[in-house]
Parts: sequence; C-alpha cells; structure tokens
Amino acid sequence: MKLTVLVDNNTIIDRYFQGEPAVSYYIECEGKRYLFDTGYSDVFLKNANKMGIDLLALDAIIISHGHNDHTWGLGELFRLYTEATFEGRRSKLPTIIAHPDAFLEKRVNGLPIGSMVSASQLKSVFSLNLSRKPVTMSDKLIFLGEIERSNSFEAINSIGETLKEGIWQEDFVLDDSALVYMSDRGLVIITGCSHSGICNIIEYAKKVSNEDRICDIIGGFHLLNPGDHQLICTTEYLKRYQIGTIHACHCTDIHSKIKLAQVVDIMEVGVGLVVEY
Repeated sequence: MKLTVLVDNNTIIDRYFQGEPAVSYYIECEGKRYLFDTGYSDVFLKNANKMGIDLLALDAIIISHGHNDHTWGLGELFRLYTEATFEGRRSKLPTIIAHPDAFLEKRVNGLPIGSMVSASQLKSVFSLNLSRKPVTMSDKLIFLGEIERSNSFEAINSIGETLKEGIWQEDFVLDDSALVYMSDRGLVIITGCSHSGICNIIEYAKKVSNEDRICDIIGGFHLLNPGDHQLICTTEYLKRYQIGTIHACHCTDIHSKIKLAQVVDIMEVGVGLVVEY
C-alpha cells in the first residue's frame, strides 16, 4: 500500500504544496486507487494536480466522518466528475463509502459543520455504500464502519448536534470511522479525526482483522487539549501494546505529541509525504 498526503494542517519544507486544517489522503492498494476524505476546500485537487495524481481514476472515496474539514471538498469532487461527464472525458464512477450518519446535518452553536453535499445529491453522480458494519475493500484493506467504544476515557463528550429523524440531538460522532490495512508487519490504521477514540479504533481494528500487531497509525488522534486522564491512559495504552510507529497529525496538538513521543516513535506528517507498506 502507498499513501500520499494531499491535505494536512502542515506542509513539508521545499515541496511547495498548500495546506489547510483538514485531511485528505490518496491511497494505492492492490491495483486500486482510493481517496480518503476530501479536506475543507479545493486544496486536495490543487495538490493532486501538482503531484500528477488523476482523481478521475478513483475506485472509491472513503469518508472518515461528516465534519466540514473532511467533507467540504466533496462539492469540488462532485463538480470535477460532473464536468468530466459533460465533456465526454473518460472517468470511472467511484463508490463513496461512509457510515450512514456521515451525511446528516451537523451544527455547533447553530453554525453548520456537516457536509454541504447531501447523500441524495451524491447519488446522482456516485454510487453509495453507507454501512455501520465493516466493508471489505480488498484482501488487505477494510473500512471499519461504526467503531465499538470499549473504554471509559475516550469519546465521552458530544460535539455539537446532529439532525436525526427530524430531531436535533447531541452528536457523539458515531459516524467516525477509519481504514485498516493488513501488512506483513502488522496493521496500518488510517484515521480522520479519531472522534471515536484512537484506542477504541485500535481495539476494533484488531478485532475486525484478527491481528494484534500494529505497524503504524496515520491520521488525527483527536488530542487537542485533552484532559490529563485521557492523555495518560492513551500513552499507557500505546506503551502497553508496543505500537510500532505513529504519524499523528491534523487534530493532535504539540503537547500530546511530546507525551506520545515518550512511549512510541512519532513521525512528521505534511502535505506531500509518501509512506509505503
């Protein structure tokens, strides 16, 4: 598997790509091409262009969860594929894979933070596979679906509200999911924001794949000014299970990275980074 960072909060020196506080990864695996999240704007398209990556050749688009910094680029992708169809340019019609709640309306303090493109709109251009259960994408790559929340120190607080069955209710971001790649050296876990809890995600990835070894984790860990208890429990967990390396980025603050670096090898992430497994 080969993963290229199209969007992250940071950029790599001397590479001259654009960054934004968002996530988008381009993944090549077993002859297939995937886009994991679409960032906040059209930056992922601009960076992909400069990297020579053809986003009209995707097999699937995976949405980690429905927040704006992961979905607002969908409007740009919708436009890209619609215009390509109008112009008679050859393009695949990829499948969008996400949790069923990913395209529900979401808000914080009355302001919208969910996807600007609805599931019904997306259906007019793409096929949709909205699943709470894991989705096997290839022999080695799995979308985890709804993450089991098995510990007491993560995913405790809601983030704004979501509109379900016509009622606004607290949003515990049940749509937050991840990918897991089964490498020869153990699991590679790819996250968006880890609202469901990075340790919960690891536990569920191990359960779904029937593999306990963790080779690497890349993505947001949702450790932004975490409480002392959560950060201590997270570092103890990573130490106890001998996680190989981590590429913690996006929504992981510097204080948390320093703490994590005491128990695991933490690697730099920025737009243009390429990692292969």
